[in-house]
Formats: sequence, structure tokens, C-alpha cells
Amino acid sequence: MESLSQIALFKSLPCDVLEAQSRRCQWRRYEANELVIDYEDDSRDVRFIVSGSVRIILRFATGKEVILAEMKDNEFFGEIAAIDNEGRSANVTTLQRSTVCVMPQAVFLEMLEGEPGINRQVMRILAKRVRYLNQRLAEHCFLQTKHRLYTELLRMSRPRLGHEGQRSISPPPTQKDLAARIGTRREVVSREIAKLKRDTIVDKTTGALILTDLKRLNKLISDGWTEDM
Repeated sequence: MESLSQIALFKSLPCDVLEAQSRRCQWRRYEANELVIDYEDDSRDVRFIVSGSVRIILRFATGKEVILAEMKDNEFFGEIAAIDNEGRSANVTTLQRSTVCVMPQAVFLEMLEGEPGINRQVMRILAKRVRYLNQRLAEHCFLQTKHRLYTELLRMSRPRLGHEGQRSISPPPTQKDLAARIGTRREVVSREIAKLKRDTIVDKTTGALILTDLKRLNKLISDGWTEDM
């Protein structure tokens, strides 16, 4: 039987509690690019990613969309609707084949009320998300589009193995995705990426976008805050 012990947040629970609460949950499997939660979904359950990854998207009636976050193993979503009993705040779509534990609202709230350790962990996670969204809000308020792009590239990147002082994004993001992350048009992203390539600040290899000159990229970001504040 599938068990909540597969999820890091619940591993410290006693075996009998894990077994009892696991029976109240459901496990669902999704293919890549499959809708998990729709903005108009009236459910209040919380979803825990057992394996795979998902993308959180805010869509507008005009057809525009903003990528709010991407989540992977052991992360969860849908908690806002479960806590405040209001509607969903975004759409969630899988990025790859994924297994998701669906925890009913009642079970989630019981966990928060009856397990202080889990309650504290959830509060810390939510606080971290608020800080992240506050940072994103500040960037949208005070930075020009190009500086938001530079910041997002740096945020998405990871150290490049075997190349000290460089970072990489793998697989390389599409220009459409980058535009959705920073709230602009694909054409704007295309123009700025081309300029960064000409200036040898970024490069593209098979399977990755490389940030080759972090010092200059960070300087551009720093100048953006100074110019626009």
C-alpha cells in the first residue's frame, strides 16, 4: 500500500498514525503536461508530490499567464484552499510523469492541529514562499524587464560541474517560458538573450543554457536596482 512515509514531511509520525492517515488519502499518477488542478476546481484537498514535478501557473482571462513556481518531490500545493476554504488560486500542470498523493482537506487540517512538528514545518515552508513572492513583487515593481530576466536566469541556474565560476540551466528554458516567468513578451526575451550572447555573458550548448560570466551578470543586476530605485 502507498504510504505517507514516502513523503519527508510525515516520516517522523508513528507507524500507526501513518497507516491510518495513509488509508484516507489517494495516490494518482499523471503523464507529462497533464492538468492536475484547474483554477476553477472547487476541491479543497492538498497534493503532495511523491515523484515527478509540476508547474504552478496563474492564467488570466486575456490569455496571458505567469509561471509562479515549479515544484518537485516532497513539495506540496493546494494548501491555500485547504486553509482558508476559498477557491483555487492557480492552475497546476505536470512537467513530467508524476505520482501525487491527494490528501483530503480534513486530514491536512487534522495534521496541522494534532501534530505540532508538522505544523511548524508547514509554517516555515509557507513563510519561505511568502519571502520568495515578496522578492518577485519587488523585482516587478522596481526592475526593468531586462533586469528581471537576468535575475530569473541566475535564480534558475545551478553550478556547472567542472567549470568553476559558471552556472547552467538544464534543460534550457524556452523563450516563452522565460517570458511567462517575468511577465513580458517572448520577443523581448529573444532580444535580450541575443544581446547577452553577443556580450559573451551567456552561451548555449547541447542541453543547457550556460551563464559564462557571473561577475558581469551580477553587475548588470546590481546596476538595475541602482538605476530604477
